[in-house]
Amino acid sequence: MAKNKKEKRYVERDVSWMYFNHRILQEAQKENIPLLERLSFLGIYSNNLDEFFRVRMASLSRLLESDNKEVRRQHDTICKTMAKINKLNSAYSQEYTLAIDHVFDCLEKHNIRMLDETQLNDEQKRFLTNFFHERLNGYTNPIWYSEIGEIGQLEDNRIYLLVRKTDITSGSSRPKSSLAIIKVPDRENGRFIKLPSSDGFDNIMYLDDVVRYCLPLIFIGFKPAVFESYSFKFTKDAEMEMDNDSDYGVLEKIAKGVSSRRHGEPVRLIYDKSMPKEMKKKLMSKLNVSKLDVSLGSSRYQNHKDLMGFPDCGHDELKYPKWAHVMKPEFLAQESILDQIRRKDLFIHVPYHSFDGYIRLLREAALKPEVKTIKTTLYRLAKDSKVVKALICAARNGKKVTAVVELLARFDEESNIRWSKRMQEEGINVIYGVEGLKVHSKLLYIESTKGSIACVGTGNFHEGNAKVYTDYLMMTARKSIVAEVKKVFDFIDRPFSQFRFRELMVSPNSMKTRIISLIDKEIKNARSGREAWIKMKINHITEPDVVEKLYAASKAGVKIDIVLRGNCSLVTSRQGLCGNIHAVGIIDRYLEHSRILIFGNAGNPKFFIGSADWMPRNLLNRIEVMAPVYDEDMKKDLMRTVDYGLRDTTNGRIVDGSGANVIQEVEDGRPFRSQEELYNAYMAEARAAGQDE
Repeated sequence: MAKNKKEKRYVERDVSWMYFNHRILQEAQKENIPLLERLSFLGIYSNNLDEFFRVRMASLSRLLESDNKEVRRQHDTICKTMAKINKLNSAYSQEYTLAIDHVFDCLEKHNIRMLDETQLNDEQKRFLTNFFHERLNGYTNPIWYSEIGEIGQLEDNRIYLLVRKTDITSGSSRPKSSLAIIKVPDRENGRFIKLPSSDGFDNIMYLDDVVRYCLPLIFIGFKPAVFESYSFKFTKDAEMEMDNDSDYGVLEKIAKGVSSRRHGEPVRLIYDKSMPKEMKKKLMSKLNVSKLDVSLGSSRYQNHKDLMGFPDCGHDELKYPKWAHVMKPEFLAQESILDQIRRKDLFIHVPYHSFDGYIRLLREAALKPEVKTIKTTLYRLAKDSKVVKALICAARNGKKVTAVVELLARFDEESNIRWSKRMQEEGINVIYGVEGLKVHSKLLYIESTKGSIACVGTGNFHEGNAKVYTDYLMMTARKSIVAEVKKVFDFIDRPFSQFRFRELMVSPNSMKTRIISLIDKEIKNARSGREAWIKMKINHITEPDVVEKLYAASKAGVKIDIVLRGNCSLVTSRQGLCGNIHAVGIIDRYLEHSRILIFGNAGNPKFFIGSADWMPRNLLNRIEVMAPVYDEDMKKDLMRTVDYGLRDTTNGRIVDGSGANVIQEVEDGRPFRSQEELYNAYMAEARAAGQDE
């Protein structure tokens, strides 16, 4: 009985993730969202699911094979979690297929249609023949099935065609059949091919079907044959196999680990459900998938992450209208940004505000003689990083530059390695994080003879992310904060030394303890009849002790309001336990990413921003930083952002642990969309400051 109660009050992290990803699928089904944006949501859903199976489901599978005693005690829980995930995945997969078919049907009404290899006119057939000779030839190289040891040795998360070639014979002799596998070369040619228009339609074709049409050309020189082809893809365990006992340095270990992904075990197979049973059986035997892994019959097409890049064919009306990024007046002023920060804290809220404001700060620091040292953490880096270029400029101008690069930023390791080498070549001191602790904090320290500066952010210093992720970046010269940001860099350099922080909450040192202490303070205030509440915007809440503390706060009368993007282990629908907890999940044009904590503090609210979510990994196994906010203008902005999210009745769905994801009800008769309202507010402020849209 006790065990059952525990299950009801705590949603397993990976099950809650499935509920989160389902919210993305639900957005893709909303009729009021532009069609091409709905396709993009479908692509995001698919891409998320691929990563989830590569990492999380693979981890669960490996746990079941572990001989660790503690893991063995969790065996039943892990099995139930995997069974629940597979059940949800099967149901969502059917919903997903219907959603794609519906969007494509709607696109036809706007004269954009999909064609397959059986629907081509003569002009389109000539076009594809030329396309094969000019583009595809050389990229479509079949491998005979009989020559393959294990398909799992091939590259995962790619589209493959299992082709049966049957010779055309005359007479009564039995036709000879052969099986081959062809990788669809979408990375070289794109997934969607625009065909010549016809009947007033823009015609689009999956590259899979282009390959199907070209099979006679691919097998030219063989006897005439008929072809059957069925698509499939498989997903491997993406956890890197690192040899920690080797003599490799950290950089070499990570590079070796990235390479080892190619040899991970398959954990999921998705295949065309119309594939004949005997072909499916042969495919399964080559993949060597176990009963713990996922095998799912699906539609003719897989790898729908490519829908994020579906051609618009000039139909801008089928996309969100463009929202211009606001450059705040202080970053356009002639006066030095460093001097402005010394007078008053500044901040930007991307993507509403332009990330170029931060680039201007870096560029100025790189040029000003007063600046002697620049230190920064870098978790993810843009392909053509202006941040790195500014740091290189600083190093060339004689500044002492240190970059703490996290090489274990999943799926960005290769990019981070490349930029690390470039920075080292330019004389930048590159530190590869801390062994055993990911450096996830978003920090900048600028040492100056006129007064040092620090920046604390909620998201990566990444120009690409800053166009689609909502994140705050605070710039301050407050000595108490600046000194402790500098101390964090000392901690990164000497992680096993004793460091105490009074202003900053730093993990793994004391962040969890400080958070629980802040919640306890609200509980004490509630019990003594004082103002007691918590408002926050965060990505994930799964840390068991924090979850239990929030339940205790709710029972004590603390009102808790949460804008939450992803995983949530709270069961806020449980009566008598969470009556004062309200959580809202928002999926919209921007990815909600900022972390904001506001504690009522008996009428004198305390504000914090930073990099940490409330998960065990963030609070115990990473170097994270949450910083207090003292500037009144920034406090007002943070409060507005959280309150707008809580009011959202257009994209705000109730997160209660059930997975229902019900849209919040409209109370005053007017739907409220938080991102649009924030954008309009920032644009109004820009106009008031004399900027043009």
